[in-house]
Amino acid sequence: MKRRTFLTNTGVASLGFLALSRCSMNRKKNAGNLSKLTLVEDQQGYLDLPEGFRYKVISKSGNKMSDGFLVPGRPDGMGAFKGDDNECIIIRNHENSPAPLINSPFGPDNALFQSIDPSLLYDAGYGKNPGLGGTTTLIYDEEKQALVREYLSLAGTYRNCAGGITPWNSWITCEEDVSKTDGALIEKDHGYVFDVPVATAGPVAPTPIKAMGRFNHEAIAVDPKTHIIYQTEDRPDGLIYRFVPLNPEDLQQGGKLQALAIADTPGMDTRNWEHRKVNIGEKLSVKWEDLDDVLAPEDDLRYRGARSGAAIFARGEGMWYSEGSVYFACTNGGPNKFGQVFKYHIEKEQLELFAESPDKTVLHMCDNLTITPWGEALVCEDNSEVNRLHLIDKEGNIRLFGINRSSESELTGAVFSPSGKTLFVNVQNNGETVAITGPWDRVKSE
Repeated sequence: MKRRTFLTNTGVASLGFLALSRCSMNRKKNAGNLSKLTLVEDQQGYLDLPEGFRYKVISKSGNKMSDGFLVPGRPDGMGAFKGDDNECIIIRNHENSPAPLINSPFGPDNALFQSIDPSLLYDAGYGKNPGLGGTTTLIYDEEKQALVREYLSLAGTYRNCAGGITPWNSWITCEEDVSKTDGALIEKDHGYVFDVPVATAGPVAPTPIKAMGRFNHEAIAVDPKTHIIYQTEDRPDGLIYRFVPLNPEDLQQGGKLQALAIADTPGMDTRNWEHRKVNIGEKLSVKWEDLDDVLAPEDDLRYRGARSGAAIFARGEGMWYSEGSVYFACTNGGPNKFGQVFKYHIEKEQLELFAESPDKTVLHMCDNLTITPWGEALVCEDNSEVNRLHLIDKEGNIRLFGINRSSESELTGAVFSPSGKTLFVNVQNNGETVAITGPWDRVKSE
């Protein structure tokens, strides 16, 4: 495809917003420079936010979209782009398998399945078992705070979890699934990434970028200078990958897939589960190991990479580029498996353990991740208990920003509009997308 260059409870919650806790004694605490956030209990029992902030549910699964299909369930990663005038364009993933049908864009009985051109479905499931993942596109008017339209923009894929925005004005969406064709219900192999341009007005041709590897993809981040694409893998023994394209103008021409390795410690286990091997703030020199047979029919890419010296990570999930660095979350890293956030300094080729949670009251299993307009990391939790939004400043201090009170669902897809006025986030199991506005200047760390 040618591209353009251009708290668990109130007591625990209180700990979260009063502690401003640092994740390690290896760095000085910097709480004195941070504005403390006091969360206000939502009288609707939906989403607690800092004083002065408001939320609005702008999309809900099962509702009819502008193209006649239904909003699919399980919204996940999202990217936001500048549209016309006051409009923001959001491309949203849906982490759906072929079942249950309650999440289907074609209706609870797939009755609308016949309404889509079969060539626009990556995997039609032989007409019986279509993939229900993919992406939808939302056009949102920030001034009116209203949804203008929404429609299907990628169809027939499996479990589109996260992804990443690109410098060529598109969203690369990732399949967190490695199902293989079975000749009966699954027509094609899965485990790929797909490029969805912002400019599309309907479902794009579903063309996987196979050279980027076949594995349990989670998210990507693109270096705007080189167009090298970094990738996470959601496995307890996953790797961090990068794809060096032959032609930055056309990813389909292929390129080199590599895995991150620590230069002087082949096969380093960064998870810190049994023994601490990585300290917070420590800078580790990195090299990149070439990988072959990247289509990995046996789903063994991570094993072969580890044997070649690649470092092992605990469920790499959300990933985002900012100011010459790539941040990524490892959901159950750390001695207590409460989560880690790493930062890769691109030019220095150094990996830093940026944050590691010592206690689930501070941070409990970080997942999706974005960078705020003022340079802090904002992370979503996924822990099947009480899921929250946290801000992590440039020194690694953590502040609680929001609490999902409506359900035990994870919060997903947090992303700011290009104007910085609106934060969009999903409540996945509710099937809802929320727009959050408020006095952002009051939240910025100094």
